[in-house]
Amino acid sequence: MSIVMVAGCSSDDKGSDKPVEPEKTNPVAIEKTNSTKIYMHYMPWFETNESSADKKWGYHWTMANKNPNNVGANGRREIASYYYPLIGPYHSGDKNVIENHLLMMKYSGIDGILIDWYGTYDVNDYGMIKENTDQLIEMLDKVGLEYAIVYEDRFLTNVVNAGKAISVTSAAKTDLAYVEKNYFSDANYIKINGKPLLMNFGPIVLKTPAEWTNVFNTLTAKPTFLTLWDHSSLAGENASGEYAWVYKDNSYLTNFYTNTKPKLGVAMGSAYPGFKDFYAAGGGGAAIGWTIEHNNGATLDETLTLAKNANVNYLQLITWNDFGEGTMIEPTVEFGYSFVEKIKTFAGVKNTESTFPDISKLYDLRVQKKGNVEAQKKLDQAFNYFVSMQPAKAKQVMSEIK
Repeated sequence: MSIVMVAGCSSDDKGSDKPVEPEKTNPVAIEKTNSTKIYMHYMPWFETNESSADKKWGYHWTMANKNPNNVGANGRREIASYYYPLIGPYHSGDKNVIENHLLMMKYSGIDGILIDWYGTYDVNDYGMIKENTDQLIEMLDKVGLEYAIVYEDRFLTNVVNAGKAISVTSAAKTDLAYVEKNYFSDANYIKINGKPLLMNFGPIVLKTPAEWTNVFNTLTAKPTFLTLWDHSSLAGENASGEYAWVYKDNSYLTNFYTNTKPKLGVAMGSAYPGFKDFYAAGGGGAAIGWTIEHNNGATLDETLTLAKNANVNYLQLITWNDFGEGTMIEPTVEFGYSFVEKIKTFAGVKNTESTFPDISKLYDLRVQKKGNVEAQKKLDQAFNYFVSMQPAKAKQVMSEIK
């Protein structure tokens, strides 16, 4: 670990009113014993009335009938979910939110995030999601986490219908050319078998191998391409393998590990805390039609154990923050830090002391001290200590803020 002192820290500044610049520290990897690569599926689609151009809360907090401007007696806003984020409903492009999420993941032993991505076109909220994704990626390197893109081809038809592209394949080519140019070359972009990982939630619109061959022909190098479980035949030889998801009950996961995994070149397992969608209650369409109870963390325990017994090389956690489907591992009012603590245990993180409340305190102080330049500099220092695995120093710096 190197520590670099930057401008503002010399003895010449003594007596100056200028806030002392925080010392910068390089990110240090967390020590853990589990060699499985652990990735977190992440939704960058949340918007608040402060972040949006029209000063309205985004669909993923409201669906059709919820109004987060309504605040209950318990101090919580009315949102389209059965569960409530510990930091409250947020904007996915908020630097303080991203900092909180990534530090929580780092300290739970997660290696990287898999970003649910809608493409490059400014249709519906896709442009906002792309913008939030870029904000997220900008901080990943500072925290020391990897990432890859999970491409949603299901929305390509909307792009064509909006007159933004002449065909679904041409739209996909534009999207993936952007991914190759802007993401694949990043040092912290996830590589599997020496090639950048690209995942697809489907395929749903591009449903023939010929279409995927056509799309990939524009790329300089073919990625390690994973489809949703039981969907790789739709991509043919373009697919390198599949990843498991969440469906009805854990028997589908068992079947994937027992019967599908041995046939795949690359197989990515899954683990999840439960599933309880809000679509019908939120007026956001028909209910999915099945529920997987959270059972106070027992479901997460079971799915992590299945992954361990299947000896998977890659594991996707589903999800960090899909509040509409109730699969969130992000700390909530209902479950506290219990899910990230379980991930931390699974990862075999060597430092068993819980740092999660201190990471929450960093977020709270960021919000409380908004506009206070000196306090924010100290909080930058705390962040630098967190990413370099010096949580005790981060805690000390935060305690000095009045």
